[in-house]
Amino acid sequence: MDDVVIIGGSFAGLAGALQLGRARRKVTVLDTGLPRNRFAGHSHGLLGHDHKPPLDILAEARQQLARYPTVKLVNARAESVSGAIDDFSVITSDGETLRARRLILSYGVIDQMPDVPGFAEGWGKSIVPCPYCDGFEVAGQHWGLVWSGRQSHNQVRLFHDWTDRLTVFADGHDIPPDIRADLTRRNTPVVDGRIIEIAHHGGHNATVKLDTGPNVAVDILFAHPRNKPAASLHESLGLATVDTPLGIILKVDERRETSMPGIYAAGDLANPLTPPSVTLASSHGAMAGIFAQQSMLV
Repeated sequence: MDDVVIIGGSFAGLAGALQLGRARRKVTVLDTGLPRNRFAGHSHGLLGHDHKPPLDILAEARQQLARYPTVKLVNARAESVSGAIDDFSVITSDGETLRARRLILSYGVIDQMPDVPGFAEGWGKSIVPCPYCDGFEVAGQHWGLVWSGRQSHNQVRLFHDWTDRLTVFADGHDIPPDIRADLTRRNTPVVDGRIIEIAHHGGHNATVKLDTGPNVAVDILFAHPRNKPAASLHESLGLATVDTPLGIILKVDERRETSMPGIYAAGDLANPLTPPSVTLASSHGAMAGIFAQQSMLV
């Protein structure tokens, strides 16, 4: 029996495995090799790894974990989970059954691309969600923001640390008059109409095509599509969730433990903050690993 099975081997899952491996706990990490930020050319803001391709960072992390004999990395999906604290059972896509005293869920979320030509193709390149990840490289340039709800108003305030040239695309949303007035006060124009296509020109540059009015060219376009958990294991387990403006996440306490004793969660799957952050994912993954280990002390 493993001490811990970690489901999801991106930044959060591997950070948890590192802490557990250093505590000489027996760990199996299940991963499908499809991290959320695989579309990005570079990852920013992670101390010691700034401006490295995210897949390179993860590959290096896996190599470093190889020095810990109690950590096993398995390229497989967790198909089902059952049991209770001290006796969980995980069935993998390879047909193997793993047993563990604790579980860490770090299988992340999937961004749900809108049915707009060019959106999925530009995701992670000319269309991005996170100014902390990409803002420095395009600071002072013309930014666009696809409105997704009231939370976008805070994004406008946030973006002004990077640029004074921002255009908001309403994309069919009814932006309240008080918010429109504030956007006017901030010299932030609002372009009405629905986005029907996004054309890309290499690098971050994009042209937003609308069903009414002229096209608008921007140097980078920020958008926050809804997301959903990358697996449904939490549903079968009946874990408590939180409905955020962008999607469902798992509810955890200050020790990263979910509503079921012995199951912890980390990464974007349990992060109520936007935008996403590899730094937070790594930190929360390490916390989940440490608290899972401490919960097994006798």
